[in-house]
Order: sequence, then structure tokens, then C-alpha cells
Amino acid sequence: MTSALEHASVAVRTGDVPIGAVVADPDGRLLAGAPNRREALSDPTAHAEIQVLREAAAEHGDGWRLSGCTLAVTVEPCTMCAGALVLARVDRVVFGVWEPRTGALGSLWDVVRDRRVNHRPEVVGGVLAEECAALLEGFFAEHRDVT
Repeated sequence: MTSALEHASVAVRTGDVPIGAVVADPDGRLLAGAPNRREALSDPTAHAEIQVLREAAAEHGDGWRLSGCTLAVTVEPCTMCAGALVLARVDRVVFGVWEPRTGALGSLWDVVRDRRVNHRPEVVGGVLAEECAALLEGFFAEHRDVT
């Protein structure tokens, strides 16, 4: 999660919401890391999770499958990202802060534990939650009119 936080810090430089993600292989070797890049790329799908899944799949060497891998991200993934990590066959998802407005790993929806999907990764939430939340709170305090 510490590495994901470092990637999240990079996102702020481009005006992106500070969300970072990393993927580790079954042996714990870091395959890829990425920040949120929606603003930088003018791409609504350029979430940190999507970016890191693409990079990790290219590095892992099993086509698009990330079997045995762990994805760590600073914020609970949204529906799009939860669907992508299920399709990539990620075995474990670790995230920092819960996202009650858009979270799809248990907060608003629970995409990955739906019995209708063909792959259900293990989910661990709340890892370094205070640090992840502080990064987001600082970003939004600077970007929202507080009156």
C-alpha cells in the first residue's frame, strides 16, 4: 500500500485525484504501479486500477490474466475498476479507504462477491486507511470552495 500511496502522490501534479495502484505477482514482486490519469490523458477510463492492470498484464506474461496477483489501491475501486479486476482474474484486492458514494467492493455495490460473476477475488479493505484518506482530504480541501 505504501507504493500505491507514492503513485497517488504523483497524480496530484497533473490535477488528478490522488489515487494510486500497484500489482504484485504471486511472489510479491511489483509488476506495475500507476496513478490516476483521467485529467492527464483526458480519458474517463484512465483510473489508476485500469492503468496498472494494463501495465501488469504486459509484464506478467500470461496474456491478460493476472492469476495469483494482488492489486493494491488507495481507494475502494468503482464499478468499472471492480469489473476489470474480476475480468483480469486478480486473486486479491487490497485497498485503503472505503468509498461510500462509488465503491464497488462492499460500500455501495459488491461487484466482486456477486455469485453471478465467474471470478471472485479475496478483498481486504481499510489498509493504511488514515494515510489514504488524508491524501484525498488534502486534495479536495485545495480544490473545493470552502465557505
